[in-house]
Amino acid sequence: MGAHQPGKRRLLMPRKPAAWRVVLDTNTVISATLFGSGALKPLRLAWQAGHVVPILSAQTRAELLRVLAYKKFNLKEADIARVLALYLPHAELNVQDLTRDKAGQMPICRDPTDPMFLELAQSATADILVSGDQDLLVLANTPNLGFRILKPIDFLAEYATSFN
Repeated sequence: MGAHQPGKRRLLMPRKPAAWRVVLDTNTVISATLFGSGALKPLRLAWQAGHVVPILSAQTRAELLRVLAYKKFNLKEADIARVLALYLPHAELNVQDLTRDKAGQMPICRDPTDPMFLELAQSATADILVSGDQDLLVLANTPNLGFRILKPIDFLAEYATSFN
């Protein structure tokens, strides 16, 4: 491995795109983990490959735990632990609070349970908020939001063109 010799071409490996920092709403996480062979399996594979870094807060983590305990899922503690093991080791915990000046710039959300996802995306400087929730998706064209809001299927389409 000597120094570069003039006249010889170097083969350079193409640069890999940087991992996308994303906030995933609760239903998106559940669809990607609990329904492992479903339409959002590629999302789970993306974070497992390190191409996507899911960001969560204490609030969104508590919401995930609350929803996993719903009777309709009929999950035992071991099932919940398995779902969390697919997600939490790959996620980044954000402890940064939204600054007061940024809080004033946040759009008004119709659903009072959704601002936590907007605030997390803003305070963690996420690239994208991934959600199928219409109450969040209607805010996608908000000017100066600082991140994009995409449906899971649209996110996966962009991911496929960027990382494959």
